[in-house]
Amino acid sequence: MDNIIHILNGDSTLPILEQSGIKGDVVVWREMLCEGRLSIDFASDEFWNNRYTYFETEIGVKRLDYFDKTIKEILKLKDLSDYNEVVLWFEFDLFCQINLLAACTYLLDNYVKKANYYLVCTGKEKGKEGLQSLSNYSPKDFKKLYANKSPLSKANLMFAKGCWNVYVENDFEKLKAYNFNQSAKFEYLELAINQHLKLFPGTNGLNHIENKILEIINSSALAENEIIRALLIWQSTETVYGFGDLQYFQYLKKLNKYYKIEDSKYYLNNFGKTILIFDENK
Repeated sequence: MDNIIHILNGDSTLPILEQSGIKGDVVVWREMLCEGRLSIDFASDEFWNNRYTYFETEIGVKRLDYFDKTIKEILKLKDLSDYNEVVLWFEFDLFCQINLLAACTYLLDNYVKKANYYLVCTGKEKGKEGLQSLSNYSPKDFKKLYANKSPLSKANLMFAKGCWNVYVENDFEKLKAYNFNQSAKFEYLELAINQHLKLFPGTNGLNHIENKILEIINSSALAENEIIRALLIWQSTETVYGFGDLQYFQYLKKLNKYYKIEDSKYYLNNFGKTILIFDENK
């Protein structure tokens, strides 16, 4: 019997996989590489130091906690010589696609010739409206997803690493010009990168998400959790960011010079209104 290891996009996928009865060891990818400072050499000392700093200063996660929950999991992928099959489980959105590029880069850097590599990436599905996340599937469905997994060649992993290098450089013009649609194996990558391009500052100095937050605050008097809920609804219908509550809380917090809080409700101040009008007139 083949020795199998599954690389999951997050903790929410784990119980579904476990209930599916699909055999194999599991690594849960808990990074969110679409946010914070990066370096091209994935898993290098410089890389982890950048991530330590980001999580500690921006998110409030202690270094030891980050190491235990995130780095220790990823480092399990450094030596896969005991495995014949490596299966990546990811989704269509920006959050997942960047993590997928990093995972492929790390797998290529530690390539095992005897292993077969596969990708399960959810998104479009015939007969279903909208793009599908892994959480939309039942344990029984997971068996079908696994049966239809797509093989990844070494050339596919090399393509992913090339895309990772361009992404980490984070140059708007280079990202815009690069052909992220070269490989059918990564069919949602171009869509995700186009979404990422909206995170560069616009005409008023704010990006797509920041302007949306000001727009939501301006539309109605809302409490913090209501603003986050509105952002998640907007995200699910109009974007492919794939962000969680935590990321949107961070965005909201950093915009504090544009709003005031009265009786737990958020309101734009004069500066915020001016900035928002400037964006609307772009």
